[in-house]
Amino acid sequence: MREDPGLYDYWPYEGRPKIAWPGGARVALWVAPNIEFYELDPALNPHRKPWPRPVPDVAGYSTRDYGNRVGHVRMMRLLDKYGVRGSISLSTALCTHHPEIIEMCRERDWEFFSHGIYNTRYTYGMDEAQEREMITDAVETIRRHTGQQCAGYLAPALTHSEITLDLFAEAGGIYTCDLFHDDQPTPVRVRSGKRFVSVPYSLEMNDTIVYVVNKIEPRRYAEMLKANFDRLYAEGAHSGTVMCIPLHAYQVGHPHRLKAFEEALEYITGHPDVWVTTGREIAQHYLEHCYDAAVADIAARGGN
Repeated sequence: MREDPGLYDYWPYEGRPKIAWPGGARVALWVAPNIEFYELDPALNPHRKPWPRPVPDVAGYSTRDYGNRVGHVRMMRLLDKYGVRGSISLSTALCTHHPEIIEMCRERDWEFFSHGIYNTRYTYGMDEAQEREMITDAVETIRRHTGQQCAGYLAPALTHSEITLDLFAEAGGIYTCDLFHDDQPTPVRVRSGKRFVSVPYSLEMNDTIVYVVNKIEPRRYAEMLKANFDRLYAEGAHSGTVMCIPLHAYQVGHPHRLKAFEEALEYITGHPDVWVTTGREIAQHYLEHCYDAAVADIAARGGN
């Protein structure tokens, strides 16, 4: 029996080597829109049902299609207004189904990272060769359609195997969003031994968790985002922190919800010492300037 995932060591928040963000920023803010494609009638996975209702779940499918048809443009314009470049958690099949969305994001120099091929195809039950093929396909699709080398990974529908991060690192990736264990980037252990990090991605601030799981009202979501920022901003005076806002255009992009998000975004970006950036840029900065000191400190505290 294993006691933990084996991907990282316990490393208390207090007393870590100081993180210095560019320009002396306290907080690295990144916004991660999940731009996804859900199949109406996907292949069945024995470990998880794709839809709550019998297929065809037209209501579930069309609700998500709203995000790609309407919500994305509405959300994108708002991010433009506040100078935020999105880091897209991309279902790479979208490159074929809706290339217009990809082009709009390319024009804005947004980052594209992998969220699998479809959000209705899960890692559960795959052997190593199958999962490697899925990851390689996603990385190659992003390169072919955007010109970017995929740097980050968020498993499709948050489904993983024990070797997901190993395989993504071997495919050229440098960071994962699949560990929800910290408010700062941290080193991650992968079997190749390469330098690889976790960039904080917050399920607590994720609009789907907020609206669908926790049933929270829009105005309360704005308050949560502001309170989350205030704490990270205060602590960032001592060592840089990360705030991630994961979004879904079929959630935050509805007319009655967008204003609350705008109020929070205006509040956050209105502060000095906020580095408005992307997941890739956070990972690259950390690997170049902070990773070695972090690994040494972990070892000195008795980690591996």
